[in-house]
Amino acid sequence: MAGEEENDPTVIRSLALSPEDVVNAYAYTQENPGEAVLRVTPPFHGRMRARIHVYHRDDTELTGAVHVPPSDVLEGDVVADYPDFEDELEVATPEETERIRKRHAEAVETWQERAREAVVDAVTIETDAGPHLVEIKRVG
Repeated sequence: MAGEEENDPTVIRSLALSPEDVVNAYAYTQENPGEAVLRVTPPFHGRMRARIHVYHRDDTELTGAVHVPPSDVLEGDVVADYPDFEDELEVATPEETERIRKRHAEAVETWQERAREAVVDAVTIETDAGPHLVEIKRVG
């Protein structure tokens, strides 16, 4: 039954991922329509590579892929500290808007530097058999 095992994400022991992909996925989802995740696709085996994937419609039922939200792979305090300037932009004059956007871009860049160092050592992925804990291996 090797075919079934290849489609069973519970065989995964570790995910190799780039901290850069993690922070870019999280920042993308905060700043854009659509969602960015870390995606793992079948066939599954003990060590898997998770790559950034942006989508507008979840296709995991069709593809059998596992989507790991980047917020699950970052330490909670870093997620909570993502810079938010929306309130300022809502009340800003046109003259202030560009200055606020520049400050926001700089704050996001600083956040990304910190977040690259805040990748957790393990994450729980959701499977048909229930939650499954896997190790995180940093690459790149």
